[in-house]
Amino acid sequence: MKKIILLAAASALVSSTLATPVLAAPAAPSAPDAARLKATVERLVSFGTRHTLSSATDPRRGIGAARAWGKAEFEKIGKGCGGCLTVETVADRFTGPRAPDGVEVVDVLAIQKGTGDPNEVVIVAGHIDSRVTDVMNITSDAPGANDNASGTALVIEAARVLAGQKFNGTIVYALLSGEEQGLWGGKLLASTAKARGWHVRAMLNNDIVGNTVGQNGQVVADRVRVFSEGIRAGDDAKANLTRRAIGGEDDGPSRALAKAIDGIAQADPKIGLEVLAVRRFDRFGRGGDHSPFLDLGCPAVRFSVGIENYDRQHQDLRTENGRVYGDTVDGMDFPYLTKVTALNVATLRRLADAPAAPATVSLDGALSMDTRVFWDAVPGAVSYKVYWRRADKQDWSDSRVVTGGTQTVLKDIVVDDHFIGVAAVAKDGAESLVTFGGMAPRK
Repeated sequence: MKKIILLAAASALVSSTLATPVLAAPAAPSAPDAARLKATVERLVSFGTRHTLSSATDPRRGIGAARAWGKAEFEKIGKGCGGCLTVETVADRFTGPRAPDGVEVVDVLAIQKGTGDPNEVVIVAGHIDSRVTDVMNITSDAPGANDNASGTALVIEAARVLAGQKFNGTIVYALLSGEEQGLWGGKLLASTAKARGWHVRAMLNNDIVGNTVGQNGQVVADRVRVFSEGIRAGDDAKANLTRRAIGGEDDGPSRALAKAIDGIAQADPKIGLEVLAVRRFDRFGRGGDHSPFLDLGCPAVRFSVGIENYDRQHQDLRTENGRVYGDTVDGMDFPYLTKVTALNVATLRRLADAPAAPATVSLDGALSMDTRVFWDAVPGAVSYKVYWRRADKQDWSDSRVVTGGTQTVLKDIVVDDHFIGVAAVAKDGAESLVTFGGMAPRK
């Protein structure tokens, strides 16, 4: 039976302010900070192990202590912004080969409610649990510095930077458990989103985002990989037949999200990262906590480092023949983690401030030199941006802003030779993801 535990932080804050003078809240940091990220990772490592099956009640060691600390950090951030975050935990029991007796999986959430429709949601997540070589070893130290205290620290730091700011959409900051046992924290969050009726504009999963030295000694400090699926996992036979007729294998919602992230990185050179937009949903033959959102048809991607060091993932702490194994803090690069955090923050800002993407975009231009484009109106949109590109290209090359309506005609743009999509635009210029154009309904 799923349990949802709501924290009465707001009422406690009201009670305390009646007895003490109201002090000005400290200003939120304007950008991610490497020193804060390092301190967060070191604190998470200090819990010894964060294995999902480790103690849930020990106040100093294990998954329970780590989750309680993460929740307390969210509460402090929420208090500093006058209660702008609702902090809660969601829990469910899972059983599987890596937890044959079952285990309660708990996700810690901080929800920053939007000023528009609160069910329009952008999620940033990282899993808090860790492991060593034997996935069933719940007693040995499993520092999990890069996998995945890095992602956890990023999520908390994003909340610190964005707390108190106003956005049209809701931002959910999520610390997930059970990833190493079967992506259970991601499944729990996806089922929570579905049960609450959230329309997930984007899910940003951050997993292994803090190292720059690879297995072969190569250093990659200026690139981050963003993994995305092209075709929705849940598309039915009819959708697949339609795609066969019109294309769009490279333009599903998650691929559109990856392209948007790439554009954000290119537009802001201060972030200092190239996005390697990998055209598969995760690393070869592997998966992550964004996968359950893909199963629901939601736009979801995984951020991961530009190069991996497998000696520092899922390893017992040891040295063999001078070779060091283990996921410890000294293997991380915190200025790099700061860059990845900044890219996540910029993406959250844009997508939470933008309107929703158009539900459908239709094209009409068969047997014509021109293409008529029409789309569903989006609440809160003041204009729309129509994109197109030649059909042998991956990235949008041309665009047109349309105000005062939900259609336009692209003169001398032959639909056979071009792909076309539309984004909704807010008053401040924030754009939604691009919705790919399909066939108009037959009369």
